[in-house]
Amino acid sequence: MTSDFLKYQAQTTPHPLGMKISHAKGSYIYDTDGNAHLDFVAGVSACGLGHCHPKVVAAVQEQAAKYMHVMVYGEYEQGPAVKYTKLLAKNLPKQLSTTYLVNSGTEAIEGAIKLARRYTGRTEIMAAYHAYHGNTMGSLSLMGYEERKAAFRPLIPDVAFIHFNITAELDRITEKTACVVIETIQGGAGFLLPKNGYLENVRKRCTEVGALLILDEIQPGFGRTGKLFAFEHFNCIPDILVMGKGMASGLPVGGFTASSKLMKSFQNSPKLGHITTFGGNPVIAAACLATLNELLQTKLMEETLVKEKLFRTLLVHPAIKEIRGKGLMLALIMEDAEKANELVLSAKENQLILFWLLFEPKAVRISPPLTITTAEIEKGCTLILSILNRKQQYPVN
Repeated sequence: MTSDFLKYQAQTTPHPLGMKISHAKGSYIYDTDGNAHLDFVAGVSACGLGHCHPKVVAAVQEQAAKYMHVMVYGEYEQGPAVKYTKLLAKNLPKQLSTTYLVNSGTEAIEGAIKLARRYTGRTEIMAAYHAYHGNTMGSLSLMGYEERKAAFRPLIPDVAFIHFNITAELDRITEKTACVVIETIQGGAGFLLPKNGYLENVRKRCTEVGALLILDEIQPGFGRTGKLFAFEHFNCIPDILVMGKGMASGLPVGGFTASSKLMKSFQNSPKLGHITTFGGNPVIAAACLATLNELLQTKLMEETLVKEKLFRTLLVHPAIKEIRGKGLMLALIMEDAEKANELVLSAKENQLILFWLLFEPKAVRISPPLTITTAEIEKGCTLILSILNRKQQYPVN
């Protein structure tokens, strides 16, 4: 790490990993010493098509040569954003027809909860313990970890919590509830899947009391679980769908989708109910469109489930207590936090990129590009097993 990096760029941890990046391509990130690092993280699930996918790069270059920013969101008709939101609507349930493009996942959450309060006229927001929806003040208010929120209080009022996968608590959703905000798959908590029809029951309860259901698909969205969005696995259609990360192959973007009727709530009382300068940016929208087209026109999404099976077949070891998640959104659950740290840091030394999860200290993230090859999976898994055998003195199978 250079002193300039530490001095001039704000840091979020005392000890950043600090790799000095030269370039990236496909499943590899290259440092300035010429080392190729196999990427099993994909920018924390953002680079679904790998690094610098040629179709995305071409779309960005072509659009950048035409125009990059001309007007604040929603005033001018800009082709890339219109084409993208139309294609997205064609591949979503009919009621999810209108998309508001913003700059990040957390901004999409902010817009979604504003929309829910505006449309319902209610104030209570119900969220889940151990959830992660972002770090802006509204999203932070929905986080069920007091130790991460305490330093920033007061946060937004009228937020209550239920436990993910505990159906008995759903009666806490009432006629006072504006919306329930929940991750389709809990990410920071350890890639926890909904069980026993949980999301169906949440959907049913919201319908009964007139609350809106907001599903956060920022991590699992855009093919990572084998379908375009993870809710398609669980027979649960949200009122508002929130997305981000994998939308634009690594460029900063987010969005939330609802019915046209809901979204029109931002047009009046007050007018300009939600505004953004750079949301729907044409260069980023072009990257979104190229990414979505590639996902829809190839077999990458269905191949994700085949690749999941390969990971689960290869990563059998006494040090790995469990593999959670779905598709290429996987978490290795180690014996303790120390073992998880050892694996991530030792992999770094051996040019394999792994990472942590936010709230589950025993977890090691595996969320590679959807484009990762069988040979690359085998290479990375062999290295993981080698590290575990060496560091933890387990016998080789």
